[in-house]
Amino acid sequence: MRRSVKTILLLIVLVVIGAAVLRLGHDYFMRTAYPLGYREIVEEEARAQGVDPALVYAVMKAESNFDPDATSHAGARGLMQITPDTFDWLQTKLREGVSYTADDLYTPRVNIRYGCKFLQILQDEYTEQVTALSAYNAGMGTVNRWLRDPSISEDGVELNRIPYPETERYVSAVLRNYQTYRELYEFDEIGGTFHG
Repeated sequence: MRRSVKTILLLIVLVVIGAAVLRLGHDYFMRTAYPLGYREIVEEEARAQGVDPALVYAVMKAESNFDPDATSHAGARGLMQITPDTFDWLQTKLREGVSYTADDLYTPRVNIRYGCKFLQILQDEYTEQVTALSAYNAGMGTVNRWLRDPSISEDGVELNRIPYPETERYVSAVLRNYQTYRELYEFDEIGGTFHG
């Protein structure tokens, strides 16, 4: 009888240890798949623009998977995939007294700074996150047309559907990434520091 109690206790201990090891392995895998790349820059720029750093990471993951040299078929560049035209426009909004060229979008600090600024502008313009992310991908002019179309937006604020399949996939990917980052990492507040 004593031997079977010891065996049962040993099995319980082994199951608990095994579960802990699996959990640690899962956390390690997820944090490797969803890294905090360019952490110092992201925290600084997200805080400066009042943008949730988890959203910045979610956009970078979807846009470039943290490749600072990424270039899209549409000519978007760098970590947060900003087009040269959008970059020129953003430079008029974030007056730094420096004139950057499109090649500067491959510099992580510049790209993240202007990507955070773009997210801040879009969040101020559109109260719904899906609408703001749609504008990040499809452009503000396109999204404004969608909002004026009652078959796409009943209230002119929220999109009932996203007409472009590419934009719909993009928004879904960013929202999934965002949820994953929020679950994996804790942070103080919007623009605050990640812990973990």
